[in-house]
Amino acid sequence: MYFLRPDAATAFEDKGVKKAFSRYIQVSTNQKPARFIISKTIPISVDLNADDLALLEAHDKALDEYRNAEKRPVKIDDLAFKSPSLLDLKVELSRRILKNCHFCERRCGVDRTAGKKGFCNLNGISRLSSEFLHMGEEACLVPSHTIFFIGCSFYCVFCQNWTISRHREAGTPVTGKMLSEIVKKRRLFDKSRNVNLVGGEPTPNTHTILDMLKELDVNIPVVWNSNMYMHKDTMSLLDGVVDMYLTDFKYGSDRCARRLSKCENYWDITTRNHLLAKQHAELLIRHLVMPGHMECCTRPIIEWIAGNFGNEVRVNIMSQYRPEFEAFKHDDIKRVITGSEMKMAYKIAKENGLTNLD
Repeated sequence: MYFLRPDAATAFEDKGVKKAFSRYIQVSTNQKPARFIISKTIPISVDLNADDLALLEAHDKALDEYRNAEKRPVKIDDLAFKSPSLLDLKVELSRRILKNCHFCERRCGVDRTAGKKGFCNLNGISRLSSEFLHMGEEACLVPSHTIFFIGCSFYCVFCQNWTISRHREAGTPVTGKMLSEIVKKRRLFDKSRNVNLVGGEPTPNTHTILDMLKELDVNIPVVWNSNMYMHKDTMSLLDGVVDMYLTDFKYGSDRCARRLSKCENYWDITTRNHLLAKQHAELLIRHLVMPGHMECCTRPIIEWIAGNFGNEVRVNIMSQYRPEFEAFKHDDIKRVITGSEMKMAYKIAKENGLTNLD
């Protein structure tokens, strides 16, 4: 499986990868349990039919127990699942959010269980565009079992997956149980290193993903591949579930985010979520360098990463931008980036002491 990517075979030996992803490596090689596995071992005493306040209080208490359990050395085979567990509680809380949807910070508030749709254009049913072993991700992820969900919480005018995010594809309706069976097969028979949840965007599908993990009985790292525009309640549900956040850090300017992705308060929301993500998991931060956006976006993002995380996280400064979808309507982004722009991006990273680069 690794012959297509020789660098993938040795990726876990890279010093920067080991520094940023020590736990991910141990989960991927079955030396440690994935976080969702640990959450299944944390019992809860609350009735899952109780009111929201009681469930949230039980969730906070169970998370404290989870953190203690995560620190204890334990063999995977010695773990005993509980029922109901912390993960069962997360599933129930996600279903309640679905009735007044605020998985993302758009906070549409629609009842998706009744078939209503918010900005993401999704009702309560998740739809699958495709799933496969991705060989084009960062070497430490390959082979990555990548699940592409239909729908997105952003409207990026340059989206390279616009047929997925903008529902040009209908997709296939899927349940958590269906996905768990696919993930199990890919892990056991195809030797996937992780399950990589993307789209579109995984956030509108949080309820289905948690249900998938509830059904899943194999150890595998969970990678949340996201624009990081989640509501804080969603971040809390993902705490104790996600092993790695693979983040798409787009903009250093709210003005750019509003104009090119139709979202508000981008900087405050995504930086908040990056800080929370680092508390709960490991981070691989992607930044796609865009033409003409060096000073407004690339520089502030790199400076923020350096100031808050240094080389404790791994950063991929990406040159793959190409004008797609509606990008040709915008003069600043209707071309590819230049070599000099990429050199400048790496120069900014060097000036800020970032060396853990993919």
